[in-house]
Amino acid sequence: MQPNEITEVLNRPISQELLARDLTRLAYIAKDGTPRAIPIGFTWNGSEIVMCTPKNAPKLTALRRNPAVALTMDTEVHPPRILLLRGRAELDVVEGIPDEFLQMNGTYTMTPEQRVEWETEIRSLYDGMVRIVVTPTWAKLIDFETTLPIAVEELARQREERRRTE
Repeated sequence: MQPNEITEVLNRPISQELLARDLTRLAYIAKDGTPRAIPIGFTWNGSEIVMCTPKNAPKLTALRRNPAVALTMDTEVHPPRILLLRGRAELDVVEGIPDEFLQMNGTYTMTPEQRVEWETEIRSLYDGMVRIVVTPTWAKLIDFETTLPIAVEELARQREERRRTE
């Protein structure tokens, strides 16, 4: 997929809504060779998905071995809206708490006092974290109104071809 095609998908209003959500599902191959899909907080900085995790998280060993990942952001309503992304995870070990970690947890309902307590606890728990940074190399938006899953698109195309030949 060409970069301009990815940008076009990511700039659609529905994609922007999904990129503003709190959680994504990160899929990767674990160190035992089996697939994993985990929910993880993220932030979109306009060109990259950034997720943060403790320096001892098991997924880091797997991502160092095989950085190919897939991400899904979606809604819980009908029709579902789904943003599918693929890319490679780059790992960036940082001291302290990354700004992105604090940003991605900013949409939860907390009073200002709760927010101060939460940040104090987080800062006391972690001496550093790992930023998992993914630049999308492939993107697909499925909204079931203007775009469909590939298999459904193929069925619709076949049906249309049959109608034309009848």
